[in-house]
Amino acid sequence: MTKEEWYGQLFERLGNSRFRSSFHLKQKDIDYINSKGMDTIREHARDFIAKREAPAVIPNDGKQTPMKGHPVFVAQHATATCCRGCICKWHKIQPGRELNEAQQEYLVDVIMTWIRNELDRYGLI
Repeated sequence: MTKEEWYGQLFERLGNSRFRSSFHLKQKDIDYINSKGMDTIREHARDFIAKREAPAVIPNDGKQTPMKGHPVFVAQHATATCCRGCICKWHKIQPGRELNEAQQEYLVDVIMTWIRNELDRYGLI
């Protein structure tokens, strides 16, 4: 399966989830993205994934990602990259092992794809 096929299926499934599809960027998030730029937002996503999702054991797993406060947090809930349980269910990456660099980059790419799609939905890209 190609990346495009996987992403197409993933985003279709996420869009069919009442919970996942309820997340959208607010104007405050959009303003923050515009002020920082997409490269900086990507770096924030990398940092959040590395610190909050990549460790093999996360003491507060399931509660480590706030629901708001940063556009990446919103994107993480929308894309099920918010905790290891959701990552396992939606992305088929098993918990209990540290995420490798490729897995982390995949999660960051999913987050950034959702953010770009959201900005496009608002006609901002």
